[in-house]
Amino acid sequence: MADFDLVIRNARIVDGTGTPWYRGDAGVRDGVIEAVGTLPPGVPCASEIDAGGEVLAPGFIDMHTHNDFLLLGDGAGVSKLRQGVTTILVGQCGISAAPIRDERVPLLDAYTGFIRAGVTPEWNWRSFAEYLDVLDGLDLGLNVGSFVGHGTIRLNVLGFENRLPAPDELREMREMARAALEEGAFGMTSGLIYPPGVYSTSGEVEEIARGLTERRGLYLSHMRNESSGVVESVRETIAVAERAGIPAQVLHHKATGRANHGKVRKTLALLEEARERGVDMTVDQYPYTAGSTTLRSILPPWVNEGGLEKLMERLRDPVLRERIRQEILTTDGWENMLMSCGGPEGVLVAYTPETPEFEGKRLPEIGEMTGRDPLDAAFEVILANRGSDTACYFHMDEDDVKYVLAHPLVMVASDTIPPAPGAKCHPRTNGAFPRVLGRYVREEKVLGLEEAVRKMSGFPAARLGLQKKGLVKPGMDADLVLFNPDTVRDGATFEDPFGEPEGISSVFVAGKLAVKRGVFTGATAGKVLRRS
Repeated sequence: MADFDLVIRNARIVDGTGTPWYRGDAGVRDGVIEAVGTLPPGVPCASEIDAGGEVLAPGFIDMHTHNDFLLLGDGAGVSKLRQGVTTILVGQCGISAAPIRDERVPLLDAYTGFIRAGVTPEWNWRSFAEYLDVLDGLDLGLNVGSFVGHGTIRLNVLGFENRLPAPDELREMREMARAALEEGAFGMTSGLIYPPGVYSTSGEVEEIARGLTERRGLYLSHMRNESSGVVESVRETIAVAERAGIPAQVLHHKATGRANHGKVRKTLALLEEARERGVDMTVDQYPYTAGSTTLRSILPPWVNEGGLEKLMERLRDPVLRERIRQEILTTDGWENMLMSCGGPEGVLVAYTPETPEFEGKRLPEIGEMTGRDPLDAAFEVILANRGSDTACYFHMDEDDVKYVLAHPLVMVASDTIPPAPGAKCHPRTNGAFPRVLGRYVREEKVLGLEEAVRKMSGFPAARLGLQKKGLVKPGMDADLVLFNPDTVRDGATFEDPFGEPEGISSVFVAGKLAVKRGVFTGATAGKVLRRS
C-alpha cells in the first residue's frame, strides 16, 4: 500500500451523509482522502493520529459570512477554523465586494463600513473575477467562495435611488448577475431590508435573477420582512425561484417580534409545499435568539435614499429627525428592527469604532451615559460612526430556533459580521458550530449528531455543487475536523463574544493540520472556490 501523508485511526466517523457513525480509520495523501475503513497496522505514513474514539467529520461549511473584506487583512480565518469550519461563503445579504464601477467605489466603500472589520480595502478590482483573483493572492487558512450581491449590482446601476429601473437598466443588471456566475460566483444574494435592495420590487428581483437561470445559480434571500410579513416574504422568495426556474434559499430563517413567534411552522410548511410541486427551496439558520446587523437598520427605508451622506443629513435635521422618531415608534409595514425587539432595551451595540465606550451596552444604558433619550442616543451613535456600526437585536424565540434547526430543509450557518480589532461582535462569529454540537445535540437533544454534521457539511456542499467537499469518503478533499462529542461546546457569549470553543481537537484543510487543540498552526492551505 502506498504511503500516506496522514493516517487518523480509531475514530467515530460521521461521514456527512446523515447515516449512523461507524468506527474506522482514514488515510490522506496529497490533500485527498485516499482510504476510509480499517487500515492495516504499520501502514507507511508521515504522520499518524490516534483519535481515541473522537468524532472524525468533514470540515464544516459556513454558508453565510460577511468576511468579504476581513480576508484582505486576515486570510487565516482562525475564528472559523477553531470551530471546525474549513470553507466559508461571502457576498451575503445582497452585499458583495464586486463587481464595482469606478464611479461607485465611494458609495460601496461608505456603505460596507459595518462589515469591513477595520480593513481599508485598496479596491484594486472591478469585476467579480478580479475580486476572486485578489483573494487568490492571499495566504488563506480556509477555502472561500462568493456570491454576487443584488444590492451591489443595483448600486452599480442606480446608486441609492428609490425608483423602478428602466428596461435597459434592468437588462444591464441581469447581465451583471449572469457575468458574475460565469466568473465564478455561486449565485446571487439579496438583502431586501437594506438599501438599495429595499427599493426593489419583486418583479425587479425576479428579472435580475433570470441572469442565474441558464447556469442554475443559487438565489439566497435576506427576505423583505422577517416579522409581521414573514409568511408573505417566504412566498415572495418561493415565487422568484419558481418563475426564474432556479434553486433558492431563505437566509437565517426566523420570525422576529413576540407577536410573530411560531410563524416559522407556517413558513416551513410553505417551503415543503413548494418542494412538492418541484421548486428547489432550502433554508439556513444560526443557532441564537438574537440577530445582528447595522444599528442603522432601526431607521425607516427612506432615510437611506441617496446613500450614507444623505442619511446623516436627515439625522441632523431636527424636523426630519422627529419624523424618523415617530415612524420608528408608530409605523408598521417595514422591517422595524427596534420595535421587533420590544424597544431600545432589546438592542445591544456591538461595534462603534468612534465611540468604543458604547460597545457592549444596550440603548437605554447609552442614553443614561449621554443624558439622552435612548432613540436620540442611537441617532447620535450612528452619526458619530459614519457607517461603521453594528448591533445585536434580541427578537427571536428559543422554541422557534429549535423547530427550525431540527427541520430537514435547514442547514447551519453563522451570518458572521466580523469585528474590527478590539471591537465587540455577536457570539455567532466565534461559536455557532460548536454551539449546535454542544447545546442542541448533546444537551437539548434537538437533533442527532449525524444529522447535525450533515447540516454543517454534506448538505451545504451538495447545495453549492462542491463535488469534492462535505463527506468523509475516498476521493474527497481532506478538509476534516476531529472533536469530542462529550465536551464540544461554544465559549462565546454576548458578554464575551471571543470565548473560544472547547472539545475540537484538530482541524485539517487539504490534509494540512490547521488547528491543534485550539491553536492555529500557521498552515495556509485554503483555496478560492469558483463555481464551475
